[in-house]
Amino acid sequence: MATKVERQHPQLVAADETLDTDVEEVVIPTYRIQLRVQELADLMADEYKGKLHDNQCLILVCILKGSFLFTADLARALSHHGVRVQVEFMSISSYGSAQTSSGTVRMLLDLRKDIMGQHVVIVEDIIDSGLTLEYLQTLLRARNPASLKTVVLLNKPERRKSRATVDWVGFEVPDLFVVGYGMDYAEQKRNLPYIGVLKASVYQDTLKAKL
Repeated sequence: MATKVERQHPQLVAADETLDTDVEEVVIPTYRIQLRVQELADLMADEYKGKLHDNQCLILVCILKGSFLFTADLARALSHHGVRVQVEFMSISSYGSAQTSSGTVRMLLDLRKDIMGQHVVIVEDIIDSGLTLEYLQTLLRARNPASLKTVVLLNKPERRKSRATVDWVGFEVPDLFVVGYGMDYAEQKRNLPYIGVLKASVYQDTLKAKL
């Protein structure tokens, strides 16, 4: 049965997917992503109603590189609610070129803006072990924002190893290697409009080549 948002935006449901040759299957089609981003923006707009004073902006902290598309779409969706948004960027590494988190977090790019007294939302593409997110939350809380919340597109609860908290989740997914909509394999596939499962043969061949 179609959801309320699907009935309101039937043109999204009709979108067709062209499957990449390295993708096994599409797990979240383009229209589902677009609809869920709108729903998340609705929830976030309600949360900050009456909290942003004197033309204050909601600070979206885009965690590069995986969340750049999610952040852009979310910022646009929030603008439809009249929420003033400022986008800042951070880059944190715990993967390198591997397919699973190493558990060692490195800061590659820090914020250039003072967030003291600001309402801040961390925008992440995916949470699995949660170690990177826990590091980020601890780091940013120490900078004394008025509030700090987190929105994550994908949640992999099976891999959790930390106490990181998430306020809004787009989708819960099983422990599969997913790419698309900003998420990559070896810096490729970020441009896919959907989220799909990478064929095991792709990364297995890469591992063999390194041996």
